[in-house]
Amino acid sequence: MPIYLGGETKETVNRPKLDDLTPRQIVEELDKYVVGQTNAKRAVAVALRNRIRRQKLPAEIAQDVLPKNILMIGSTGVGKTEIARRLARIADSPFIKIEASKFTEVGYVGRDVESMIRELTDVAIDMTKQAAYEDVRQRAEENAEESILDILLPPSNLHYQTPDDTDGITSDTKSNRTREKLREQLRRGEFDDRLIEIDTQDRGNATIDFVGGQGMEEMGVNLRDMFGNLFPTKTVRRKMKVGDALVYLIRDEQERLADMEQITRTAIQKLQDSGIIFLDEIDKIAGRESTGNPDVSREGVQRDLLPIVEGTNVNTRYGMVNTEHILFIAAGAFHVSKPSDLIPELQGRFPIRVELEALTVEDLKRILVQPKNSLIKQYQALLKTEGIDLEFTDDAIARLAEMTAEINRNTENIGARRLHTLLEKLLEEISFLGSELEVKQQRIDTAYVEARLSNLIQDQNLRQYVL
Repeated sequence: MPIYLGGETKETVNRPKLDDLTPRQIVEELDKYVVGQTNAKRAVAVALRNRIRRQKLPAEIAQDVLPKNILMIGSTGVGKTEIARRLARIADSPFIKIEASKFTEVGYVGRDVESMIRELTDVAIDMTKQAAYEDVRQRAEENAEESILDILLPPSNLHYQTPDDTDGITSDTKSNRTREKLREQLRRGEFDDRLIEIDTQDRGNATIDFVGGQGMEEMGVNLRDMFGNLFPTKTVRRKMKVGDALVYLIRDEQERLADMEQITRTAIQKLQDSGIIFLDEIDKIAGRESTGNPDVSREGVQRDLLPIVEGTNVNTRYGMVNTEHILFIAAGAFHVSKPSDLIPELQGRFPIRVELEALTVEDLKRILVQPKNSLIKQYQALLKTEGIDLEFTDDAIARLAEMTAEINRNTENIGARRLHTLLEKLLEEISFLGSELEVKQQRIDTAYVEARLSNLIQDQNLRQYVL
């Protein structure tokens, strides 16, 4: 599924501009969210920096400087996806993660490889559109406010300029004063609960689904690409509260004020210059044809991928998109197959290969507490909303990491994802009771970890099915 990476936070505001970020600083940014994997971080940091360098070259040279696509080799849960996702955040680039195993060779029913470019284009359009909406937001808010005031105080068609009999003030002046008073009340939120009727665009879901819930996209046909804007947006009259009406009217004004043609041109250019596609499970399509194999051709999918990775023009509902300078980061565990099982032409399009290291107990301990979005910080924030202070002792964190490493050794190694299972089981009782707990200070130590998880760890049969 497309992943939209937009929005500006305090952190992104304080971060140096992209042009000023050195590979070392890029690695430092990645270190905030991904533990270890220095070689992989260095590879993607250099790839990103080379993009910045390319933009400073003369056009005739820049056209020939192609991105060095990266092949990450490592088992699941060691940080491949997170590195790519965070890189896209740093670069503010259109980004999607997609599984290569979902593609089928041309001629079969299923997703064609060009669909990932169409999805990436949609992401780029959304990112650019949101930026354009922010640029016109102030004007949109002013226009929406005027529309609400027109409803609350309809303008009169008759304008009497003669003084009023009582105070000598014209009717226009009285109307303006009343309107300004209403404006102040509106801004204070005094009308938020009043019901009014407004005309707004109908944003109903236009998705066409078939029996079983699968749409045309899953069948290799994208209706949006086929029909584009064939069905115009309808205007409908709605009754809603003033507070909600403002939100609708602001969005309508943003859409009216933003130049969609300029948005499309900017988005496609941004996509072509800085788009990133994370192609996961590339190992699932590695391998040559075998006689009598009834499966969809894996080598055929590789050959369909080849022109996209090499650089070609893909038709989208927004126009042609050239893929020559899109950065492809492929990843796979390669437990059964190996990179050399890919067709030679595709191997040559991923010149940078990085092998990610298996996670150690120390890595798992750091993953629990070090990243800005670490699991323990997430649970602490969730339970804090119900007044519960959750504290983990150092020995409890160490024991959790040891248990995770032990289970990964004895069963399927799913890396740091195993921590999700153990933590959820560990905090199940506290999460279930939540605000009903009388003791708001909850301390998780080694004894608590052993009491909640030891039986689960020791049961070999249960471990296979639960963990």
